[in-house]
Amino acid sequence: MGEFDGKVALVTGGGSGIGRASAVAFATAGARVVVADVDTYGGAETAHLALDAGSEALFIETDVTRPSACDAMVAATVAAFGRLDYALNNAGTIGKGGFTADYDVDDWRRTLAVNLDSVFFSLRAELPVMVAAGDGAIVNMASGAGLVGFAGLPAYVASKHGVVGLTRAAALEYAKQGVRVNAVCPGSVRTPMLESYMAGDEKVERMMTASVPLGRLGRPEEVAAAVLWLCSDAASFMVGHALAVDGGAVIQ
Repeated sequence: MGEFDGKVALVTGGGSGIGRASAVAFATAGARVVVADVDTYGGAETAHLALDAGSEALFIETDVTRPSACDAMVAATVAAFGRLDYALNNAGTIGKGGFTADYDVDDWRRTLAVNLDSVFFSLRAELPVMVAAGDGAIVNMASGAGLVGFAGLPAYVASKHGVVGLTRAAALEYAKQGVRVNAVCPGSVRTPMLESYMAGDEKVERMMTASVPLGRLGRPEEVAAAVLWLCSDAASFMVGHALAVDGGAVIQ
């Protein structure tokens, strides 16, 4: 028996990219997996991939920008599997580009709703279940842009800094109750979201690759490995940490 066997992991934004890679990694490690996403096709496909990895899996269509939907997501998880041990609050968007003074207010609110409000709403639903059990690990999806500034994406940068701050607050509030809350901060990782941002422009890809000391873009599976480590007993003394997984970009 491995430490993840029989446990239950919930992954929001699990329909693609890092969320999908993390869901499959949890399943491969032996956890039962709940995939939540507003994308019904992608989310269901990820659940099938988790099943193929040898685990039980469930897809729940969820709009994590709605508090009631997050409550229902966690309730459905507990109803299906009887427990909740791990959560990756991963749903996100890069948002529109633009400088602060010119940034559209609706685009600002939408980006913060998807990237930051959703983490708060998910935590509100997940934490009581884990506190009642006296155990649990939560990883929130931040970004390298949550650790340093980045011109031209003010809403994204603000939302990811917010995720790091929220992670630290929640970590301090619930550590003594047996729940560890951490964040992972990916750099430039080849996901559908990044591919959409680059829009096939080789110049943009070269620029992004050149900003990474390792000289390449990351892979979703590399971030998923960090997520599982933060949830594992190997990280049992990690609380409120924002772990950069970025090929060295933020330390330049």
